[in-house]
Amino acid sequence: MPRRQPPTARQARLGLELRKLREAAGLKAREAAELIGADSVQMSQIESGIVGVSEQRLRLLAANYACTDSELIDALVVMATDRTRGWWEEYRGHLPTPFLDLPELEHHANHRWDVEFLHIPGLLQTSDYARALFSYVNPEFPDDEVEHWVEHRMKRRIIFERPDPVRYETVIHEAALRIRVGDRATSRAQLARVLALSEAEHVTVRVIPFDLDGFGGAGSAMVYAGGQVPQLDTVVRDGPNGPVFIDAEAQLGRYRTLFRRVEAVSLAPERSRDFIHRLTKEL
Repeated sequence: MPRRQPPTARQARLGLELRKLREAAGLKAREAAELIGADSVQMSQIESGIVGVSEQRLRLLAANYACTDSELIDALVVMATDRTRGWWEEYRGHLPTPFLDLPELEHHANHRWDVEFLHIPGLLQTSDYARALFSYVNPEFPDDEVEHWVEHRMKRRIIFERPDPVRYETVIHEAALRIRVGDRATSRAQLARVLALSEAEHVTVRVIPFDLDGFGGAGSAMVYAGGQVPQLDTVVRDGPNGPVFIDAEAQLGRYRTLFRRVEAVSLAPERSRDFIHRLTKEL
């Protein structure tokens, strides 16, 4: 298969999962390569996501690794054979690679959980809110560059609008709802946007109020994207240079627990809508 440079996060994840299966089987890369008529360099490239792997080769490797998890194998085959070139590809060369990996991850997710404390989650933002945010964080950006980022963020909302929308749950702290990233009108429109989306069948919005006692979870902001099987879930957190993708099994378990703990102490969806409605009337 042709060499990729560089691989997307999804392609790199496929390679990583194949390497995990090989190591669990106790095989060296050279030994695994011989099973599919390749060499150790080719196997290294497959496990790095630099080159692809066919369904036939993937299933042969899984059989020789004694992997009996058919759901995982089928999910890896989907990753290996998918040829989707999504809308985000038009931004390649214009935006950093992690910001292209994020909409690709969202496109393939079967559910999405967000926890936010300082800003409205990106998928819920209005264009004016996003514009004010990008302009503040990147004051050196010219207006046309800011518009490029805003346009990209708005297009990510397609996962709510397509025929098979992604199931979305978010927990938002009161601080994020109150901080005026833009002016009063921008804030009022932003809260109205959150309220409108919260009425959708596939969207659940919960709020954590300031007056909650004993809450120590302010460091648990996250994006959690569910894969076709739990082993392929991904957590995304903000890093100094953009999104950081986390896929280690122990970390995934930790963030699942964190989300459920934060969710458990938040207001129920109906009370959350009432809460946001009251904030809107205060503006």
